[in-house]
Amino acid sequence: MRILGENAKVFPDPATATNDGLVAIGGDLSVPRLLLAYRSGIFPWTIGPITWWSPDPRAIFELDQFHVSKSLARVIRKGTFEITRDQAFKEVMEGCAAPAPGRRQTWISPEFITAYTQLHREGYAHSLECWQSGQLVGGIYGVTIGGFFAGESMFHRASNASKVGLYHLVEHLRERGFALFDIQTPTPTTQQLGAVLIPRTEYLKRLVGAMALDCTF
Repeated sequence: MRILGENAKVFPDPATATNDGLVAIGGDLSVPRLLLAYRSGIFPWTIGPITWWSPDPRAIFELDQFHVSKSLARVIRKGTFEITRDQAFKEVMEGCAAPAPGRRQTWISPEFITAYTQLHREGYAHSLECWQSGQLVGGIYGVTIGGFFAGESMFHRASNASKVGLYHLVEHLRERGFALFDIQTPTPTTQQLGAVLIPRTEYLKRLVGAMALDCTF
């Protein structure tokens, strides 16, 4: 683990991370620094101080192995939610940051919202929204570089909204030719949907290939 100076142009090798995946501390959340981090297989997780992580193993969704249960398939067929993309990016981030049952606070601070909203304005961060009766009831946001999508967080205010959103996001990424859907660390929900763990070395190799693809969200 290393302390990053404000003018640092590179991140440490992820292989130098601590056992829990901490690579560096410091720096800022500017667009160039965030893009450098994602291109290096690293992501930020806290603001005071800013910490940079690359866990081993790494959680991903294999885009052709997303698991749709019978109950989820019924919800999808019913068309319970209206799905949009990039229509409410900041609102999705705010939904992910809001308190929820079993979660009083998240790592998504106002500084993160400001930084990733700027990434969105510059075309590197995107959202998928789930609406019901005109209300935003779920969503997911993440960062894209080439054929790489780094899923950052998701939220729901209606049952199954997150799962349906993930299904539509996976289908969209497949259609657009994306090759790598990173979710950083697994959760019970993503594991139910087919998330898998791969070694960091494999992840970094796949990241290079995915970023070289000419894909647009």
